[in-house]
Amino acid sequence: MSMEGVLRPLSVIGGALVVTVIVGWVADQAMRRIDVRHPETPLWGLLRRCRWPLQVVLCAALLRGGYRAADLTGSHQEAVGHALSLVLIGACAWLVVRVAVAIVEAGYARYAASAHDPARVRRVRTQVTLIQRLVTAIVGVVAVAAMLLTFPDMKTVGTSMLASAGLIGIVAGVAAQSTLGNLFAGLQIAFGDVVRIGDTVVVDGEWGRVEEITLTYLVVTTWDERRITMPVSYFTSRPFENWSRNNPRMTGTVFFHLDHSTPIDLMREHLHDVLKATLEWDQRAWSLVVTDTTPSTIQVRALVTAKDADDIWALRCVVREQLIEWLRREHPYALPRLNTAPAPGLESAPDRRQTPPTGEDIGPGPGTT
Repeated sequence: MSMEGVLRPLSVIGGALVVTVIVGWVADQAMRRIDVRHPETPLWGLLRRCRWPLQVVLCAALLRGGYRAADLTGSHQEAVGHALSLVLIGACAWLVVRVAVAIVEAGYARYAASAHDPARVRRVRTQVTLIQRLVTAIVGVVAVAAMLLTFPDMKTVGTSMLASAGLIGIVAGVAAQSTLGNLFAGLQIAFGDVVRIGDTVVVDGEWGRVEEITLTYLVVTTWDERRITMPVSYFTSRPFENWSRNNPRMTGTVFFHLDHSTPIDLMREHLHDVLKATLEWDQRAWSLVVTDTTPSTIQVRALVTAKDADDIWALRCVVREQLIEWLRREHPYALPRLNTAPAPGLESAPDRRQTPPTGEDIGPGPGTT
């Protein structure tokens, strides 16, 4: 190969790289300056993430348009042109996804900054996440289809594929029935406000928070940091508890089994003192009442309120510990007691046999003097 045959490809590649680096740097600096001037709009800062896909698109486009100037041989020229076309299609899909994510994230950030309802913010967060995944899936499918159409063999079978699309659709629908069901269930969750990211839920007896929602599955993080992955169709076909559906505020109860001699009035006053010294209590409501009684104990219920599930759990624990400690220290007689003394034996039991009465026990009869 001559020196000219080596320098031409290198000059084409070097020129494309230089132009790509310069244009990418200029675009990044321009977005940086706009972001500094308009800090209230996060769009420009998010668009800076598109620098790499933009440079790949630009470089692939320049090489695709100028690779013929490299004067390659016929077979190599076709292969290089086809490869550059595939890279350009993939880079364009990457850029479209990044731009769409930046626009959606910027809109969500502005909404979250101005919204005052946490439930609505979580709802929008869920919708934004699923919209991003849906856009990514659609762009990916279109990009793969465009790549396949660049192969000549795929163009020849295109007519037969379209003719059998109806049969293929029926077979695919039957084969992917559960997948399609989860897909539509994911869209129903996103726009039907069934469950949102950050919601506190109880599913199959497990308490946790919704960590991630996709188009097909949902991840719940339990209190002990386990991850439960469930199909999204579960939340559209079965009942479950959502503790933060509209308002995360909760009411909790603490039960005590105490002696009948418990000073209820003093215990009620001490509960109020405990609540006033506790940061978890939201001061909405509280009470202490006797809810049941048995021959040996009474059941006392303390009712407290808090702003969310985490605080109500901590508040119940504090109330339980503080009241038990107060009863043990100030009124130990109020704690329930179990009679563990042994039952008397037969030899020590009183004699209950009937003895015949004596004359002295009977006394004088009627008519005697």
